[in-house]
Amino acid sequence: MNIAIVGLGIIGGSLAKAFSKYTDHHIIGINRTQATLERALADGAVHEIGTPESLGKADIVYMCTYPEHIVAFIEENADKFSKHCVITDVCGIKSEICGRLTEICRAHGLTFCGSHPMAGKEKFSYEAADSELFKGASYIIVPCGSGDEAVKLLADRAMEIGFGSIRVADPAEHDRMIAFTSQLPHVLACSYVKSPCCPNHKGFSAGSYRDVSRVASINENLWTDLFLDNKDPLCAEIDILVDNLKMFRRLIAEGNENELRNQLKSARLIKEALGE
Repeated sequence: MNIAIVGLGIIGGSLAKAFSKYTDHHIIGINRTQATLERALADGAVHEIGTPESLGKADIVYMCTYPEHIVAFIEENADKFSKHCVITDVCGIKSEICGRLTEICRAHGLTFCGSHPMAGKEKFSYEAADSELFKGASYIIVPCGSGDEAVKLLADRAMEIGFGSIRVADPAEHDRMIAFTSQLPHVLACSYVKSPCCPNHKGFSAGSYRDVSRVASINENLWTDLFLDNKDPLCAEIDILVDNLKMFRRLIAEGNENELRNQLKSARLIKEALGE
């Protein structure tokens, strides 16, 4: 197949490298920065440096840019896509953009099927792209009315490059769960490292500091957009976290040993029951 990847950052670059390594598909790279395209071509991650005019020969187009850029790009280039292609995204939010993208694509006789690879790193440039990034990861598909054929097409491509499981969700379910599993930990990590103790942590920290602070190495431009575009589910999760923090603070301040022990045990049992 001809696969076009628009945006060669950490996710787009990793998709390109994985498809080039594990499949025989022809990979077309489209990116604002020419130097990145030339690097990807030299690496063998892409087989062709493309332009918007190249979209016409693509069977699948992966949009790997910021959410607002995706909407603008498809609006501006809707007449260049092949009518038989499937357009997908890799965004961490869906409700904010899926309706708009579905509407734009339908108006031009195109098919949009949302998706979200549950993989990443703290770094976000092409230099961090890795053909092994998706090994064993979950691939979420948000059909947006695109139909079983488009879902199967994306699922098959995902399994070709090492994803371990496929989940299908609607935009609301996706955003509610991502608020908890992805966005809330980033809010927590950024809050944690803002403690005045943080600059002096060396020599006093081991795995716990590393685990909690890891995702504070954040792309502030991307995550600002993601947080604001998913503000209602994320704020609901922050409220739950704040309530739990206040509960633990109260028990500690009161010296309530029995209830503190019970609450810690309850958390441990929840985690152990999940088996991960």
